[in-house]
Amino acid sequence: MNDVTDGVRSQAFDAAAAHYAESRPSYPPALLDFVAACLGRPLAGARVADVGAGTGIATALLREHGAEVIAVEPGAAMAAQLRRALPDVPLVRGDGNALPLADASCDLVTYAQSWQWTDTARSVPEARRVVRAGGALAVWWNTTAFGVPWLRAQHERIARHCGVAPRPVTRPDDAQAIRLAGLTGLRVARRLLPWGRAVPLGTHLANVGSRSALLVLEPAARRAFLDAERERLRADFPDGVVEERYVVDVLVAGEL
Repeated sequence: MNDVTDGVRSQAFDAAAAHYAESRPSYPPALLDFVAACLGRPLAGARVADVGAGTGIATALLREHGAEVIAVEPGAAMAAQLRRALPDVPLVRGDGNALPLADASCDLVTYAQSWQWTDTARSVPEARRVVRAGGALAVWWNTTAFGVPWLRAQHERIARHCGVAPRPVTRPDDAQAIRLAGLTGLRVARRLLPWGRAVPLGTHLANVGSRSALLVLEPAARRAFLDAERERLRADFPDGVVEERYVVDVLVAGEL
């Protein structure tokens, strides 16, 4: 983990909290079905800590499934967005490296889009400390559906504009699962879940603009990319509705 780079990106996310809340995608129903199956019990009534909760996208889904959720979020602006959206959800400031939670206090600890910001040498022991016997740790991401040509091309344009190397256009291997299992000695289950949503072009561009690679650019450079992207996508989606496609990559570590 690069502390300087990750710190800058974390601050950039917090500064873009309102755009994040308005434009970021949620997750398909199959995701929490899979997590519950791995946990071996329904989420209804389960005590869940949603770590790096951001604006509360996953927190809201967990609540809809009947879970008793406590949100853990380090960013002030993200936390403020979550409080506005979910005023009844308990919220504490903190991160996965030092959870502000009691020992054996949760059935499930979740990280939606936030696991990569932790130091796993610290966050895995913290999860084990907080999770009760028989509980689990679940981490997941909405990843780019590289099999969709226009999304793959957009991903490559973002990388070029930001001066970074694009990710491979094939699905990732089990490196994350192996790494997690190796650190913990636990059984790790993994599932890839394709899904999508249709959104207005403006929402799609706000979503793209909330990605960390673009957030750390100077505002003028970010605007230049998004203005050019708007013109490109108008040709591909003349009705102004963009069909976004994702693959949720979810890992659940059990037998905690």
